[in-house]
This record gives sequence, C-alpha cells and structure tokens, in this order.
Amino acid sequence: MSGALVVFAKQPLPGQVKTRLCPPFTPEQAADFYACMLDDVLESTLRASAALGLVAVLALQPPEAAPPASGDGLPRRPSRRSEFAAPAGLRREPQQGADLGARMEHAFARELAAGYGPVLLRGSDSPTLGLDTLSAALAALAHSDLAICPDRDGGYNLVGLRRPAPGLFFHPMSTASVLADTLAHAETAGLTHVLLPAGFDIDTSADLALLAEARHAGATGECPRTLAFLDRHGLWKLGTPRLTTR
Repeated sequence: MSGALVVFAKQPLPGQVKTRLCPPFTPEQAADFYACMLDDVLESTLRASAALGLVAVLALQPPEAAPPASGDGLPRRPSRRSEFAAPAGLRREPQQGADLGARMEHAFARELAAGYGPVLLRGSDSPTLGLDTLSAALAALAHSDLAICPDRDGGYNLVGLRRPAPGLFFHPMSTASVLADTLAHAETAGLTHVLLPAGFDIDTSADLALLAEARHAGATGECPRTLAFLDRHGLWKLGTPRLTTR
C-alpha cells in the first residue's frame, strides 16, 4: 500500500485557534485567517499526495467539526460555522487522545496498522510547506525511522515515521523544547532520524515577518488565500519589510 499524508487541524472557531495572534488580530480575524491557511494547506496536501502517491487524510479536532458525506458520497456544505467543509479527496478521521502528543501517536498508529507507510503528519499553520519538503521527508524515510522538519521556535511542522514509535510524543507540546524532547525520546527508542531544512509556522504576529520574507523570495505559491486575507484586511505586522504583492 502507499504511504499517507495526514493533516492535523482544528475547526476554525473564534477563541479556539491562533489565540496568540490576538492582539493585534481580533478572535474573529484569527479564526478567519486560520481558515484561509487551512484551505491552502488542504489544497496543497491534495496536490502533493497525488504527486507522491500518498493517501490524503484530514484529522480534525474535534471530530464532529467535519460534516459527514452526503448521499452521493461528496462532502456536503456546512450548515453552521462549527462545521468545516473539507474538500473531496481527503479521508476524514477523528483525532483521538487526551492531549496533542497522544493524538499524534494515535494517528501514526492507525495509519501504520492499516498498512500505510511511511506516514507523514503535518500541521495546518505552516502555509509555505510544499512538495519539495514532503518529497525530502519521504526520501529520508527510505533509510531512517524518523524525519522531522523543524520550526524556528523549537518545534516542528512536519514529522514522518516508517514504523510505530510508542511514547515518541509523550512530553509537553507547544513548548520551545518540543523538538529536543522528541529527539531525546527517539534516541531512547533507538530510532534513526533525519532533520530536514527548517521551515516555520505562524503562531504570533511576529511570525508574519517570515511569511513576508518567503513572499519576497517567491516561495509562497502554496498559500494564495492566506496572503490575500492579510492583504485584504491590512493585517501584516506594522514595520514588516518587503510586503509588496508579487
């Protein structure tokens, strides 16, 4: 069987997503901004999955946020803001576990047990992560157990495994030591690993400077909705250099 590419996401509700962007964003703006990023990420994931021969999976938290398929097998339109209309082509699965680390381990275990491998898991707030990075992760997993694309804040935006790794994520998440903690557990478990060139996610308004730099370098082809939202609402961080539209 082919491998799997899993997107970990939340329903885009005010006060529930991207709260560290507030201020300068309002909770409503933060939710709408995250929804644009998620739309970009899911579209990019479908393209990359097709190119790399992977199954595309959306793991949404909470699971009921994704509306069930309609009678013709297609995703139905959401009937309320609490639902998310996932595009066709994504297999939807619930996130299960008491915390983020447990939910990540469950997602890997589920896909590997079903015969998919290797398995890549990516976040939904790294809008520039694209085919090149995903392809590099798969290449690394041809000879290593673990592949990670670090963020610049001590975490990571992509992690891949070719075999189960119980306990790999059993440590505090969303801290500056997430990468170091994961690698320490990998060493204890005897997992070989490869670190890919660092990327970035967007957690605070200061992170928008990284997105602006990527835009200036022509590296934002994966996130047109994200850029358009920031342009339309004038939400780029004041003083961020090189914000001209390309």
